[in-house]
Amino acid sequence: MQDLYISLIHYPIYNKAGDTVTTSVTNFDLHDIARNAQTFGVKGFFVITPSAVQIDMVNYIKNYWHEGHGSTYNPDRKKAFDVVNVSENIEDTCLTIKNWSGSQPLLVATTAKDRGNSVGYDYISNLIANGDKPVLVNFGTGHGLTDEFFEKINYTLKPIPGVNGYNHLPVRSAVAIILDRLVGR
Repeated sequence: MQDLYISLIHYPIYNKAGDTVTTSVTNFDLHDIARNAQTFGVKGFFVITPSAVQIDMVNYIKNYWHEGHGSTYNPDRKKAFDVVNVSENIEDTCLTIKNWSGSQPLLVATTAKDRGNSVGYDYISNLIANGDKPVLVNFGTGHGLTDEFFEKINYTLKPIPGVNGYNHLPVRSAVAIILDRLVGR
C-alpha cells in the first residue's frame, strides 16, 4: 500500500507583496481536499498553521463531521475527514509521519512557478510506488511557498502547465490534478 501523505501549508507563505504571512484556513479547502485525499488513498492530510485559532477551527470542523450532526447526516464526509490532521509546522508533521510509518518522509513541494530544478510526476509516482520511504506532498496557499520552505524539501514537482499563460489554479484543483497524476489508475 502506498505511504503517501499531503499537506496544505498556511505558513510560511508569500502574499501578493512578497511578504511572508500566515494565510487563512478555509472550510472549502478542508472538505474538498479531504475528499481528494480519501479518493486517492492518501494516509493523512495535514493542515499546517501556527495559528491557535485556526487549529481550533480545523479541529471543530473535523469533530463536527466525526461526532456531531454531520457524522450521521453525511457518512461519506465523515470518512473523508478520517484523514484530516492539523499541525503547527512541517517539523511536527514529519515527526507524526515518522511515528506512524517508522521513517522520515521524503518532502515534495508543489509550485505554480518553474523553479528550474523540478522533477516530473513519473519520478515522484515511482518513489511512492517503490514504498521505501513515506512521501509527503506539500501544497501552498496564498502566493506560494516561501524560499525558506523550499530549502527543507527533497523534490519540487513541475508546475501544472496551462494553455494560455495564466497559471493560478485553486489549490483544491491542483491537489486533485496532482494526486491523479501521481497515483491515479
